[in-house]
Amino acid sequence: MQFPYQAPVKGKYSLKNVRLETGFEYDDREVIRTKTDVFCIDIEDGKIKAVHPNDTAADAVDGKGFLMLPAFKDMHVHLDKTLYGLPWQALSPKRKTVKDMITYEQEIIPELLKTSVERAEQLISLLQHYGTHFARTHFNIDPTSGLKSLENLERALENKKDSFTAELVAFPQHGLYYTDSVPLMKEVAAFESVGFIGGLDPYSIDGNIEKVMDFTVQLALDHGKGIDIHLHESGESGMKTIHYLIDKAIENPRLQGKIFISHAFALGHLSPKETEHIAERLAAGKVGIASSVPFRGTIMPIPVLKKYGVEVIIGNDNVQDYWSTFGSGNMLQKAHLIAELYGYETEFELSRTLEFATQDILPLDDQGNQQWPKAGDDAAIVLVDAGCSAEAVSRMSEVKALMHHGNLFWKD
Repeated sequence: MQFPYQAPVKGKYSLKNVRLETGFEYDDREVIRTKTDVFCIDIEDGKIKAVHPNDTAADAVDGKGFLMLPAFKDMHVHLDKTLYGLPWQALSPKRKTVKDMITYEQEIIPELLKTSVERAEQLISLLQHYGTHFARTHFNIDPTSGLKSLENLERALENKKDSFTAELVAFPQHGLYYTDSVPLMKEVAAFESVGFIGGLDPYSIDGNIEKVMDFTVQLALDHGKGIDIHLHESGESGMKTIHYLIDKAIENPRLQGKIFISHAFALGHLSPKETEHIAERLAAGKVGIASSVPFRGTIMPIPVLKKYGVEVIIGNDNVQDYWSTFGSGNMLQKAHLIAELYGYETEFELSRTLEFATQDILPLDDQGNQQWPKAGDDAAIVLVDAGCSAEAVSRMSEVKALMHHGNLFWKD
């Protein structure tokens, strides 16, 4: 699949007939409707320069009345090892554990690396089709991949740089010590392009929570990186790892706000009292949770985490690969799923749920005051065929155009 947009508009230009949210309409104190109006938007040097009343006669790109929203961000995805673009392949029942998957990866990665640049670009195009312009992507660092997964991913990102940006997580998918990945992690941690030190199930894969987490934390401190570890373990080992990372964040203020736990399935198996307690601790250590919003057997306590001020970021995780075939690449679908899963169905609740696609940027604040867009904001937007953000979330409305750092791409 190629990038499904026409040649971009770049540089200094204006948009007209662009619909923006302007406030809420109330019945008593209940939000019953989102008010909108059309505006002109000036773009310059990758920023929004000005927002002013609409002028239908202006020499400007016609926004056609579509709703302007912040462009979407996928905060947990694996661009380096997708099967997207290859013939359909469902999962095998023979591979039941993470260690089974490690063995399988060791067999297939050498062949997959031969075409991983092209497939990463195809997957990026899919994300863009649904309005995503930014991702946090994990890439394999292991003895089988060496640095090749990173090198190929960086080539794909370079080819897409006008329309897409990513931050990179060095992910020891095959364990730090289960395979000899420590030297590679030390090497890649020094790379400027790598923003986060990753990790994987320290107890079930490497057999020692403290040893693995101490190495990970020290590596992040030594190189000024963040941390984003995969933690699939539930039960005692999962909770012990979460508490250990919170303790490390509290001990090292430099890491606060820079540590994330991806998946953290252990949080979905706690009593209400235990959930409140761990949410309070996560907030105190400024440790965030990255989730793909599971709903089969494990329901993450996202509302409780948000209530306590825990940063919750959302991603597709797997999009057509040998770990899962259910990822759509659509961040509006993720917001829609959250709304369905947790019962967010009013105009106000649906409008707030958009934050899971945009990662906390909302056009209106909770009181209905317009807070986006404003002069100086990054010119990263989508134009959506919807009347308001609540409708966009509920109906997973079609994205008509994507803007990345001022470069505007219209769908064919």
